[in-house]
Amino acid sequence: MQGKPEVIDYLNFLLGGELAARDQYFIHSEMYNEWHFGKLYDRIHHEMEDETLHAQAIIRRIMMLDGTPNMTVNAINIGDTVPDMLRKDLDLEYAVQQHLKDGISLCEKHHDYVTRDMLVAQLEDTEEDHAHWLEQQLRLIDMMGLPNYLQSQMGEGSDAGGHNAG
Repeated sequence: MQGKPEVIDYLNFLLGGELAARDQYFIHSEMYNEWHFGKLYDRIHHEMEDETLHAQAIIRRIMMLDGTPNMTVNAINIGDTVPDMLRKDLDLEYAVQQHLKDGISLCEKHHDYVTRDMLVAQLEDTEEDHAHWLEQQLRLIDMMGLPNYLQSQMGEGSDAGGHNAG
């Protein structure tokens, strides 16, 4: 099926953002694992997997529209403390939300409702799951104080695949 070039180009733009989110979450999850913040590792590793699925859906849609996926990853922002990492991840999610909203409008303009629905599902995941959870964590740090928050996040990550053994 031949897609509109403007939609395919925008999907490639979104793909770069999803790949960046995946990579940023991947690095942050491994940092949490190294620091023995197992609960943060588990959650952020899960987010990395979600971003991978978002990227996969976009890749498949681009190919269905007879486009070629562009695997160029957007810039990532790695934090150096837990609050900094959470803030950088939240900033990324806010940017992704806006880009998805713009993509939804573009799809409506071109009457591509299948792509639109895919982007709406990703927007719901981004707003209701990813961004909301990050906002909650930053609020907890403010309420509990950083030392108490960090203590609550300690433990072995369940998905660490043996990294924590020893």
